[in-house]
Amino acid sequence: PDTPTAIPHALHHAHTHHEPQLAIRQGHIHTSRLTRHPTPQLTPPADAAAWRLDLTRKGSFEGVEMVPYEQADAPLAAGEVRVSVRAAGLNFRDVLVTLDMVPGQEGVIGEGAGVVTEVGRAVEDLAPGDRVMGMFSQGIGPVAVTERDLLVRMPDSWSFTQAAAAPVAYLTAYEALKGHVHAGESMLVHTATGGVGTAALHLARHWGVEVYATASEPKWHALHELGVDAARIASSRTLEFEDVFRERTGGRGVDVVLNSLADEAIDASLRLLANGGRFIEMGKTDIRDASEVAASHPGVDYRVYDLTRTAPERIGALLHEMAPLFDTGVLLPPRVNTFGADQAREALRHLSQARHIGKVVLAFPVPPGADGTVLITGGTGVLGALTARHLVTEHGVRRLLLVSRSGAGAEGAAELVTGLQALGAHVDVVACDVADPEAVGTLMDSVPAEHPLRAVIHTAGVIEDATVTALTAEQLRTVLRPKADAAWNLHRATRHLDLDAFVLYSSLSGTLGAPGQANYAAANAYLDALAQHRQALGLPATSLAWGLWAEHSGMTGHLAESDVARIARSGFPALATEEALALLDAALATSESAPVLARVSTPALLTQSRNGTLPTLLRGLVRTPVVRVRSAGEGGGDASSLQSRLTGLNEQER
Repeated sequence: PDTPTAIPHALHHAHTHHEPQLAIRQGHIHTSRLTRHPTPQLTPPADAAAWRLDLTRKGSFEGVEMVPYEQADAPLAAGEVRVSVRAAGLNFRDVLVTLDMVPGQEGVIGEGAGVVTEVGRAVEDLAPGDRVMGMFSQGIGPVAVTERDLLVRMPDSWSFTQAAAAPVAYLTAYEALKGHVHAGESMLVHTATGGVGTAALHLARHWGVEVYATASEPKWHALHELGVDAARIASSRTLEFEDVFRERTGGRGVDVVLNSLADEAIDASLRLLANGGRFIEMGKTDIRDASEVAASHPGVDYRVYDLTRTAPERIGALLHEMAPLFDTGVLLPPRVNTFGADQAREALRHLSQARHIGKVVLAFPVPPGADGTVLITGGTGVLGALTARHLVTEHGVRRLLLVSRSGAGAEGAAELVTGLQALGAHVDVVACDVADPEAVGTLMDSVPAEHPLRAVIHTAGVIEDATVTALTAEQLRTVLRPKADAAWNLHRATRHLDLDAFVLYSSLSGTLGAPGQANYAAANAYLDALAQHRQALGLPATSLAWGLWAEHSGMTGHLAESDVARIARSGFPALATEEALALLDAALATSESAPVLARVSTPALLTQSRNGTLPTLLRGLVRTPVVRVRSAGEGGGDASSLQSRLTGLNEQER
């Protein structure tokens, strides 16, 4: 904790509100709660074949909408390219334009990454199937059309979210700095943990430039990770950087300032420049007059850079100039913070509050594996078979690779294959121990190049229940191996592939715990963490924490009616198959890394609340009376109670 009062405050909070577990991060106290997933902020227009994100009115984030996009399927003009967009990058300029804070600035959300689906005349160096990133002159939606000059091929090792985060950041930093900073010189990068700042740090290292950087203190760790020495870091929230960096440069100052701050911070930065220094303005809200700057700071070269004023052919030239540096790993993508496209307003709000490191990116979900092979582990089991049929009938999947320990010899495998083939799917059933990394490698090699792997769905798992005190190492291995080890092997074997989806079938037991299932809970908690890890790497991942399915499977077939009734009384009745598959579709359409998919019985939870047995994790699902423990001699005010009630509500309820 970075504040001395955090721990005493946390102890008081835990005592007052009967919290068994708290997390303290940057002085803020966090509790764990399950909450109902909010209704999507944005929905596609019902009567439109295609849509894009656009700003329908300025002044608030509510002006961002999904609007019809007629040009999505219009014939391409010469030099145009049609792209199936997988991710789009957001920039602080998008916030300023949305909130109407900069006169004369128009258009939002113009960079992204995806797969080429069609090229127009005179486009000879791109073809359908190529993975590209760049700028999109007509805006961003699931399908976008743009000029060939604005695109470049993605590095093979980058994910779509990573690629979507790079174009504006690197184009801005590269064009602004190239020729204006040289090896051996010093440069101050303000707000260096943002997209442009991160790009500038990578370029500075490549060019041999000495870097000084500012950022808010909670983000300094990111600067350390980017290789900035602690002695060359200062806060972007105060003006102390002027004195700190003047002292650490021996009074000389720096040769270049890459600026994104405003007001007094600009004046302090100008004073910090050495004679002959260059001030490069990235911001939009405090543009100075170059002649006035020259008069008050003799010898300083003041320049304003705006990427929107750069010609398309120049953007193309810059992208192609940087492409070898991307491909060889000299220039790395910024860290990404991913939101779903339906969360565009919340993503812009998050960006406006500078709560991120790197870039904020919108992900555009695509149907899993519609144009390639979908691998399903536990594919001949009950849940695997139900999922396979659903993918074929509802998502258009036409090629399935069903994997299990027994393969084609599994009970019901032949009937399953026959049924899927009757629905128009090509099905391969393979015996493979997915917990064996070598076996997984062989499995991946068997996927035909003409039908590349597009999605992985890991449904496999076993249970071997025991209370914690009786749990043996063998019981732990038995459950972890097909669930956790297999998931890790699948991750390692596919992280370089262009996957549409990487779906892990987890369980509510990993979120809530389950009596007698410590090993199974641990295995599923691991899946949830792996999904978060993959998303942090910019890779697709969703871990689905399922409640009980009514359809009996190999893991639940032993449950008696009394067991099912007991689970229902806990607040989570069994899911009918139709409900479960609808929840699967809803979860795949979001960017959540580890959603819980379950029915909730509010009456059962209210009964537990009245009895005092409701787990704290479930308090967010029902309205519960606030319990307050009053210390001896404490006044009768109700501020703590009100604060607790407000904290537990969403924005509208507050």
